[in-house]
Amino acid sequence: MPDKKAIASGDSKEKRRGKFPRKQDKANKSKQTKHNTPPNEEPSIMLQVASLATHALRVAAKAGDLSWQVGKSILLTASPENAKMMQETGACLKDLRELAGLTRSELSGALDLSDQSLLEAVENGTATLSFELILRLAAVLARHDPVPFIIRFTRTYNPEIWGVLEKWGIGRIPVHFERERQFINIYRSQDAVRKLSDESFQSVLHFTNAAFEMALHFISQQQSQVNPDIQDKKAKRRSRRRSDS
Repeated sequence: MPDKKAIASGDSKEKRRGKFPRKQDKANKSKQTKHNTPPNEEPSIMLQVASLATHALRVAAKAGDLSWQVGKSILLTASPENAKMMQETGACLKDLRELAGLTRSELSGALDLSDQSLLEAVENGTATLSFELILRLAAVLARHDPVPFIIRFTRTYNPEIWGVLEKWGIGRIPVHFERERQFINIYRSQDAVRKLSDESFQSVLHFTNAAFEMALHFISQQQSQVNPDIQDKKAKRRSRRRSDS
């Protein structure tokens, strides 16, 4: 006959195990919950811009039957203005490459291109770049300040993408960022400013603010003069149509 006290103590142990799970079970459950919960990692800005621009490129390709294969050289019979813009942007790319101390073959290898013919054509202003290659170039040549680089190259080589982004209202955000950067570069380009005293700098700042407000007032007057002329022309056309009818 088994001892009744031993049986009772065994039952009480089983009950306590049921009420209070062991530490190993808690650890296993915590591992399962950690494994099941998705990681809370937000994609980087570059990935967001890339995915958004890829969607914009598909929309533009459907609208205009455009080829959007990555890395292909697209020769353009562009207008003189667009051709000049491509030449200037190509020269800018060449300067950035030389400033980084890279040859065409080295930069082509960093961009995972099979040869340097595309890069040479882009620098000469006779070929365009896909948006993916623009992002790769920004990661190599402009990693510390990629937004202005992406803005300029996207406007030049992918006007369809830029047009779709502007329609969505997203293109204005980097535009304002680029304007602020250009305004700051005016200050950075003047070495004499760093030698001024605090009082002299405040005087320069006062004159700069006054000149900026005067320029804004002048531009607003020009726009107000243009808009009434357009409205007067529309009113005259309406009156002529009414008189003819």
